[in-house]
Amino acid sequence: MRSLLPFTLLCLLLDAHAVHALRFPVSTRTSAGRRSASGSLGARSSDTLLPVKNTQNSEYITNITLGGREIPVLLDTGSSDLWVTGDVPDVTDLGVSESLSYAVGTASGDVNTATLQFGNYTVDNQAFLLVKNISSFSVNIAAEGYDGLIGLGPNTGSVIRDKVGDSRGDSVLDRIFQQNTSSSNYMTVLLNRLGDPSSPSQGQMSITEIIPGYENITNMAKLTVEKVHKLTDLDQHWQVYTDKNGVIGPDGQPIEVDSIVPSAPDGQLVVVFDSGYTLPQVPRAMSDAIYGRVQGAEYNSEVGVWTIPCTQMLNISFQFGGVNYPISPLDTSSSEFDMINAAGETVCVGAFQPISSAFSLLGEYDIILGMSFLRNVYALFDYGNFVEDTSSDLGDPFIKLLPTTNLTAAHSAFVQVRLSGVDTTGSSSQWLLPSSEMQHSPETEAEKKAQYEEYVLSRWPEIFVGCLAFVLIVIGIIIWRCCVRRKRARAKAAGLLPTSAKDGSGAQPYRQLADPSTATLVDMQSMEGKHAEYARGSYASR
Repeated sequence: MRSLLPFTLLCLLLDAHAVHALRFPVSTRTSAGRRSASGSLGARSSDTLLPVKNTQNSEYITNITLGGREIPVLLDTGSSDLWVTGDVPDVTDLGVSESLSYAVGTASGDVNTATLQFGNYTVDNQAFLLVKNISSFSVNIAAEGYDGLIGLGPNTGSVIRDKVGDSRGDSVLDRIFQQNTSSSNYMTVLLNRLGDPSSPSQGQMSITEIIPGYENITNMAKLTVEKVHKLTDLDQHWQVYTDKNGVIGPDGQPIEVDSIVPSAPDGQLVVVFDSGYTLPQVPRAMSDAIYGRVQGAEYNSEVGVWTIPCTQMLNISFQFGGVNYPISPLDTSSSEFDMINAAGETVCVGAFQPISSAFSLLGEYDIILGMSFLRNVYALFDYGNFVEDTSSDLGDPFIKLLPTTNLTAAHSAFVQVRLSGVDTTGSSSQWLLPSSEMQHSPETEAEKKAQYEEYVLSRWPEIFVGCLAFVLIVIGIIIWRCCVRRKRARAKAAGLLPTSAKDGSGAQPYRQLADPSTATLVDMQSMEGKHAEYARGSYASR
């Protein structure tokens, strides 16, 4: 995750005593994978499968070896840097200090290099941030089961890379793919669900290998990663478009929400896939449509989440590439958080929560699909031309998703886990309220302000052009007025101003035909004689 704006995806940080919320934000970047001549995904002899540990369905952790020390690290597809805490042997301190900012605190320290082993891959002189002091963190990361974070995103989002300035600072996957350009360079992720008898018992991650039993992912549609075209390339994420009206609510109908991304096709939303989010983030109107009609639903303004009865089964789904991806009702609401409603009852947290406008600064995306979505798919991330420092054309990056949730099995698991084996999902207490009675979550003043600022920032090109045009018009009028006045002044000075012209004072100016000083004596006498005759009335009679 990038430590500075313009783009920072913040995790949803709830009260530490109330919930085990997502710990780190996600700002995505990617590195690329290579294809075989046929365009299919290939494998190689040094394939790697890595076990992934699940902590309370909130964090997914795997091990790396750095400088000879084995270190559990949080998997984050949304960030690009590697940092660890504690002592690491056989390191080289580059004498460069850096800080990486997260919602739970700041990871600060010196940039070091050491030999890194990730599965079967070895990378020499891998740059990372060695964090000696974690007192700024609002959570005890060691108690959560990890001592660092590995960013699985692209180089361009890396703060360390900018500091180091050479290939040592490249992201871990970028380094791996750079030294293996003859293979298919992709990563896959399978996340399991604790407490669900229908879920895989173990999560796994693979590099350039398909996890056995999930080979059908090669037949799924390629979801093109939408490139972010901004003033810089720091805002690139693993992001794709949904299908048109591609979010189906608990009533079985599409939830119609307009995208805030100017370039998004009509009816489609921009989605970021991010393993760093415990609770997915969706537009507020969409979150309200999912939970606002549930009997007993409440919106907790203090922590910014919907809560519903844990016995309420809700089925929603997302559609990508013409395929429907159902969400297990155990993921639509979460029982991992100790939440109490206004009546003092233990309730579950609605997993798909309203996104803050700060998450979508400049209107780059609409939805962040974190763990509660990713547990329902087997995901393949092909890095394509996100890989840098290679002369090979690796093609466009893409994502493939294989649905892993069977609705029948998911229903049975919900009855077993949440309803103690007694299926009450058809009772009237589970019926959704009429649309006219739907509750709506309130926007905070801070969010309204952020939305206004976001609107201004997202429309700055139009605002700039409009202001520039106005300034040019005003300047043009001023110049025209000045030119006209100067022309009139010169004409007046030369005695050439026509009698019909206005001088601006309201009086009719006249044109002087002759200078009286040049008149002859004869002329003057003649004029005097005429005046005398006029006075006698003789002139008028002629």
